[in-house]
Amino acid sequence: MILGKMKYFLGVEVLQNSDEIYVCQRKYAHEVLERFGMDRSNIVKNPIVPCCKLSKDENGAKVDASMFKQVVDNLMYLTTNKPDLMYGVSLINRFMFCPKDQHWLVAKRLLKYTKETTNLEILYKKWAVSNS
Repeated sequence: MILGKMKYFLGVEVLQNSDEIYVCQRKYAHEVLERFGMDRSNIVKNPIVPCCKLSKDENGAKVDASMFKQVVDNLMYLTTNKPDLMYGVSLINRFMFCPKDQHWLVAKRLLKYTKETTNLEILYKKWAVSNS
């Protein structure tokens, strides 16, 4: 039994030919943006503001920890094909159980960046072996 080429698996779109495999999470990224109301937001060109330093910020306003955790979890899954998100997600992940407004702003920025980069793909190429 031949099943054919994989096209979509666990939120990952796959396009294959004899020498290359392209993977991306375009559809999943759009679903995440819609889920958190960021599908109509402005875009940003980089995931993190340079020299961004997050702290516990005892005086900052608390945000919904459950919602924050959902955003972080979704962003973590996106890092499987968007390694450019990894550093920013690792920053906000530290504050998952007591997030403040500054952490929420960084999470929103990561979502805005995701919106800007939804069409990026990872390409895996077949290696040519030389006999020399």
